[in-house]
Amino acid sequence: MESATFPISPLLPAIADSLAAHPRLVLEAPPGAGKTTQVPLALLHAAWAEGRRIVMLEPRRVAARSAAAFMARQLGEAVGETVGYRIRFENKVGPRTRIEVVTEGILTRMIQDDPELGGTGPGGIAALLFDEFHERHLAADLGLALALDVQAQLREDLRIVVMSATLDGQRLADFLDAPRMSSEGRSFPVQVAHYPARREESIEAQARRATTEALARHPGDVLVFLPGQREIARLQAALEAAAALPADTEVLALHGELPVEQQSRVLQPAPDGRRRVVLATNVAESSVTLPGVRVVIDSGLAREPRFDPNSGFSRLDAVAISQASADQRAGRAGRVAEGWAWRLWPESQRLEAQRRPEIAQVELTGLALELASWGSDALRFVDPPPPGALAAARELLQRLGALADSGGLTAAGKRMLALGTHPRLAAMLLAARDPREQALAADLAALVEARDPLRSRGDALAERWRALAAFRGGHTPANASRTALAAIDAAARQWRRRLRCDATPPDTVEAHALGDLLAHAFPDRIAARHPADPLRYQLANGRMARLFDDSALRGEPWLVASELRFEARGDALLLRAAPVDEARLREDFPQRFVEREGAVWDPDRRALVARRESRFDRIVLDSRPAGRVDPAQAAQALTDAVRELGVSALPWTDALRQWQARASSLRQWMPELALPDVGDGALAATLDAWLRPAFAGKTRLDALSEEELGQALKSSLDWNARQHLDRFAPARIVVPSGMERRIDYALDDGGVARPPVLAVKLQELFGLADTPRVADGRVPVLLHLLSPGGKPLQVTGDLKGFWDRTYPEVKKEMKGRYPRHPWPDDPWSATATHRAKPRGT
Repeated sequence: MESATFPISPLLPAIADSLAAHPRLVLEAPPGAGKTTQVPLALLHAAWAEGRRIVMLEPRRVAARSAAAFMARQLGEAVGETVGYRIRFENKVGPRTRIEVVTEGILTRMIQDDPELGGTGPGGIAALLFDEFHERHLAADLGLALALDVQAQLREDLRIVVMSATLDGQRLADFLDAPRMSSEGRSFPVQVAHYPARREESIEAQARRATTEALARHPGDVLVFLPGQREIARLQAALEAAAALPADTEVLALHGELPVEQQSRVLQPAPDGRRRVVLATNVAESSVTLPGVRVVIDSGLAREPRFDPNSGFSRLDAVAISQASADQRAGRAGRVAEGWAWRLWPESQRLEAQRRPEIAQVELTGLALELASWGSDALRFVDPPPPGALAAARELLQRLGALADSGGLTAAGKRMLALGTHPRLAAMLLAARDPREQALAADLAALVEARDPLRSRGDALAERWRALAAFRGGHTPANASRTALAAIDAAARQWRRRLRCDATPPDTVEAHALGDLLAHAFPDRIAARHPADPLRYQLANGRMARLFDDSALRGEPWLVASELRFEARGDALLLRAAPVDEARLREDFPQRFVEREGAVWDPDRRALVARRESRFDRIVLDSRPAGRVDPAQAAQALTDAVRELGVSALPWTDALRQWQARASSLRQWMPELALPDVGDGALAATLDAWLRPAFAGKTRLDALSEEELGQALKSSLDWNARQHLDRFAPARIVVPSGMERRIDYALDDGGVARPPVLAVKLQELFGLADTPRVADGRVPVLLHLLSPGGKPLQVTGDLKGFWDRTYPEVKKEMKGRYPRHPWPDDPWSATATHRAKPRGT
C-alpha cells in the first residue's frame, strides 16, 4: 500500500464532516493538491457512504485511468477491485468495486438508466464527484443538472461534490447553495517568459526552437502543450530528426487516443533517469501528474468543441486558451522544484479570464435528446442552454424521427439514445436494412467523424470510402493518408461491435448506396438538382447550394451533403456529398413527399402567391398557379418566410434595436427579474408566438409597419417587465443641465452586454460627482464627454477622477478654442448648461 502526504490531506476530515452535515460541496484545490485521488478514498469510510459506491466524473480518459490506478496502488490492490474505472469501450470494475472513475458520457447513461442511482441500499451510489469542473464540458454541465434533479426529487441523501483547480468558486457555491472549501497546493516558484516567434514561423517550428533551447539552458524534463495530435506528430518528427537534441533525451507523446501502455509509460518516471520531452494536449493540464517536469512550453492553444455549421456537428477547433488555463499549465513546471514556463504568444495578447462553457458554443442536438429522455426541461444548469440553439436542435430531432410533435421521445429516439453517439449518426446506423448495410453505415459514421483521409480536394464522399476499401485490401491510394485510414478503419470496427454486426464491410457498393444511408443522418441536407443549372441544388431546408465547377457529382438528380459551407449571401457551397436514389427516398421518407395548394413565399416579389405544388420537404418538384392567396394561410406563410430569411429581414429601426439591446442587457445584469430572451436567436425560435399574429390580414412582408413590429416584439414583456425595463435600463436620462440625453446600449459579438454609453457635452455635467449608473446601481454608464462642437474629448467610467485629474488639461486646451462656453476652474460648483455664454459675457 502506497502512503503519501498531500497538501489536501489536512482538509480531508473537514470535507467528510461537511458532507455529513450538508449534501453538496464546492472544493477548490490547485493541481498537485491531491483532490482527484485523495477525496474519494477519504469518503469511502464515511458513515453515510457505508457499503455504497462513490462515482467520480473525470472529463478525460487518460486522467480516469491514471486516477483509478493511483488509488488502487494506494490500497495495495489491482484496478477493478475496490477502485475501478469505466470509459468508452473499456470497463474495469468488479463486484467489490466501490470507487468508480467514469468519463462524461458514462455518467449521463448511469443517471438516465437508473434515476435513483441504485437507491440507499448496498451497491447504490452514495456520492457523485465532479472533478475538473472548470473545463465546463457540456456533458459535465448536463450530469450536474441531472444529479441536482435526482437529489431534489428522489435522493435527498445523495452527496454532490464539485471539484476544480480554477473556477469561480463563490458563484458556483451560491448556485448550489453549498459550502465552499479551499486547499493549498504544492508548488515552487515558476519564472514565466514569452518566447518570441520569427516572421511567418509555424507553431511547431517555434516550439522546436524553444524546446532545444530549454534543454540546453535548464534542468529537468520539458512539457510542451500543443493543440492536437497533428501538431504533436509534426513536432515529434522534427525533434527526433534534430541533431541539437542531447543523445539521452527521449521524446514522448501524450493524448487521449494513445494505447493505455503508452499513456502509462509517460506518466511514470523514466526508469533509466533519461531526460524526457513530453508533447501533450491539454490532457496534461490537470488531473494527471508528470514527474520530473521543470520546463513548460505552452503554445497557448487547445482544441475545443465549436459548432461547425458546415458539417452540422460540433468540431474540435484550435482556439486560444483562457488565462486560467495558461496559469495552470505554467504551474506544471513548479511541481517538484523551481521551474520555467515559456509562452509562445506575444506578451501583449490578452486571454479571456476563464474558459467559456461548451453549452454556450456547441451544437445541442445530443443535449435536446437527453432532455427529452429525462422528460423534463426544468433542470438547473449553471449556464442554461441558449434557447435558439436548443430550439434548432429539437427541430432537427423531429426531422430525424427522434421526437414526436408533442416533444416526447419516440421509439426510434430511444434506440438512438442507446447508441451513445450524435443523433444524426445514430439515425443513420439504425436505418440500415440488413447486416451488409449496417457494416456500410459503420464505415460512414467513422468517415463523417474523422478528418479527411485524402490530401487532394474533392467533394465526392464515395472517393473517401473507396480509399478505405482499398486500404483494407492492402493498398493505400497515393493521395490518401495511411494513418488517417487506419484510424477510420479502427473506428468502423468499434461501430460494428456496438451494433453487434458480424458482417464484413463490402468491397464495392452501388452508386447511391452511401447517399441512401447518409440521407437518414442529414435529412435537412437532401438536395435536388435545379432544372436550369446542373451545378445548383435546392436543399430540403429551403436553402440553395452549389457544387464546385469541376465536381465529380455534377448533374446528379439527387444528392445528400455531409458538409457544406453556408455563405452570408448567395448559395451555400457543397463540400462533401453523395448521390441518392429517388426511389429509395420515396420508400424511406414517403411522408415527406406531399402535394399541397396554398400560399407560397416568392423571394423575387417579396410577397405571397397562390401555388399548387409537389414537394419533398421544402424542395419544390413541381409548381403551378392556383388562384388567389388564402388569408387564413398568409400569416403562417409570411412567418415561415421570416424563418428562412432571418429576423433581420423585418423592418427594424434604430429605436427597436436599442429596445432589444436594453432588454437583453438588463436580462444579463439583473437575472432575478427573469426577463424573456429577445435576442435574434430566441426571436427566430419563437416566431409563431410573437410574430405570426402581427401578420394577420397581410400578404406582403413589407406590409408590416415599424409600429406593428414594435408592438409584436414588446408583447413578450408583460406590464411588470416593461416597468422594470424603463426603470432599470432607461432609454434616456436627465443630466444636470436639465436636458434628456440618450443612453446607447449594445451587445458584443458573443451576445454579452457592453457598458451603456452616454454621449454628452462636458458642460452639461458640471456639479455631478458620481458616474451615472443603471440596473439598480450595478452598472456604471460609460461617459463619452464631448466638446461644445460635439467632438469627443474623453471616454471615462470615473467622472470624479476626470474632474480631479483630467479636466484641468482639457480646460487648458479647449478654452481658447471655445471661448463662448464656460470653462470654470471649479467644475464641482459650476452650473451645468447646454448653452453658450450670452454675448458680451
